[in-house]
Amino acid sequence: MPLALLALAVSAFGIGTTEFVMMGLLPNVADDLGTSVPTAGYLVSAYAIGVVLGAPLLTGLGSRVPRKKMLLLLMALFTVGNLASALAPDFGWLLAGRVLAGLPHGAFFGVGAVVAARLVAEGRQARAVATMFLGLTVANIVGVPAATLLGQHLGWRATFLVVAVIGLTAMAALARLVPTIPVEAHQDVRRELRALGNRQVLLGLLTAVFGFAGVFAVYSYLSAMTTKAMGFGESSVTVVLALFGIGMTLGALAAGPLTDRALRPTLYGSLGALAVILVAFPFTVQVHWAALVMVVLLGGVGFMTTTPLQMLVMNKAKDAPTLASASNHSAFNLANAGGAWLGGVAIAAGWGWTSPAFVGAVLAVIGLAIAAAAGFLDRGPGRASRVVAANHARPAPSPTRPAFQDGTATPGGPAATSTPGPSGHSTPSGV
Repeated sequence: MPLALLALAVSAFGIGTTEFVMMGLLPNVADDLGTSVPTAGYLVSAYAIGVVLGAPLLTGLGSRVPRKKMLLLLMALFTVGNLASALAPDFGWLLAGRVLAGLPHGAFFGVGAVVAARLVAEGRQARAVATMFLGLTVANIVGVPAATLLGQHLGWRATFLVVAVIGLTAMAALARLVPTIPVEAHQDVRRELRALGNRQVLLGLLTAVFGFAGVFAVYSYLSAMTTKAMGFGESSVTVVLALFGIGMTLGALAAGPLTDRALRPTLYGSLGALAVILVAFPFTVQVHWAALVMVVLLGGVGFMTTTPLQMLVMNKAKDAPTLASASNHSAFNLANAGGAWLGGVAIAAGWGWTSPAFVGAVLAVIGLAIAAAAGFLDRGPGRASRVVAANHARPAPSPTRPAFQDGTATPGGPAATSTPGPSGHSTPSGV
């Protein structure tokens, strides 16, 4: 794998740390700024709002900016947002700093995914994207617990200062390691918007909203479940969260090669497994070792959905995948907010601390149904009955312009050839 992927992973590590660390710092921020913990919780929502707004806005504004320069600008905005958060004099300014830090999130992963896919030969694009996302998962194992501990001992402002330093380090790595990748001459906002209107892209985004909401229906309340349902002490919360992060990392490692081999089956399998694990989770909480195993599995299958969904929208957006890819992160953040809200409704209704798991299972099943419907609609003459990345019957395209995973060539790259599909239809190579 190219070293440039390391620069993307370091950037993802910083983004993942600042996204999730606020959940552990809410009591500290509330005490320091003289507000309540529920009010401080708006800081989590503020970041998500920044992601949802920034993904389409910044991607559109940067549609003609060379990829490497765009990555540097987005990471600079991320660094400024975290620095502003560290220096915020009151709650209002901190709220604004969180929105600012969230703005580049979706656009960075959208552009970064396209860059990662273009850095490697055909048949390895999903693994390249998954490598970038490893930084996000490792942040949940190392970054978030360490940053939370730092904030508890040195104050929450120290946490955001350190994340700003990570941002500067990521910028140096991007400048040094990522090659220059120019924007295609025909690339513009209108083309990106047309690609976003593709039915398969929209169904992919809708799958992300519902399917991934099942993960966050539980993850948002995992700390409370650890003490109130599993019976662990408060000192164990960090360990349980780290186990969830380990599961996420294992899921990302497995998702890359599986998605390269068969995209839709990987998506169906991960969503189906997520629903099963969420149903089983409440019945295991009384047995400590079983509960911990389920936490790892939940993180693993939950995050295994992200790579196939990311590659799916990039594939179906054809030669304008950046906005669709960035919008996928808006969809994930809508899933975060929606899953957390519905899980909270279940707890408030008196259904118990583990009731969000059943809510999450329903959401995962809805996501699976949408994904299955999208796969059915994608079948037929000239369409793929399954999406895979590699086809050894044709020569690999130039490493600088590999075809995307469903056989669609990148802009200016070689066109896809056809081979007999599994149903006998003529199917694009790589499908």
